[in-house]
Amino acid sequence: MTLPVDDIVSLIPQKTPFVMVGKLLSVDESSTRSSFIVESDNVFVTNGLFQEAGLLENIAQTAALRAGYMAQAENKLVAVGYIGAINNFEIFNLPKVGDELITEIIIENKIFDVTVIAGKVWHNENLLASCEMKLFCRQ
Repeated sequence: MTLPVDDIVSLIPQKTPFVMVGKLLSVDESSTRSSFIVESDNVFVTNGLFQEAGLLENIAQTAALRAGYMAQAENKLVAVGYIGAINNFEIFNLPKVGDELITEIIIENKIFDVTVIAGKVWHNENLLASCEMKLFCRQ
């Protein structure tokens, strides 16, 4: 599979209307980047703004996108993941409808089926949100 990947539906367990990633931009040993354009009919849009829960889900789905990409590269099934903990969640600004979000996750630690990531979301190089997540993966 070559990057970027536009058709991400097979890489994540989430389905419409709960898909909060649009394109897989890059994957390497320790990081992944995705993009997502905020649409007006998104379930997390209120008064034209993409809400905090949407930003969290965008970070988590970027991690899911990575896991799905890696699984398909190894001819494995795409696993279902769960958020186990969220730490140091900060919101600096909420994006508007039409904004393109660029999200990056960094793998900080991975032990068995638990992965700790640091996630950041930007719009036009302005940091919108950041957090650390502990994710559990189930095959």
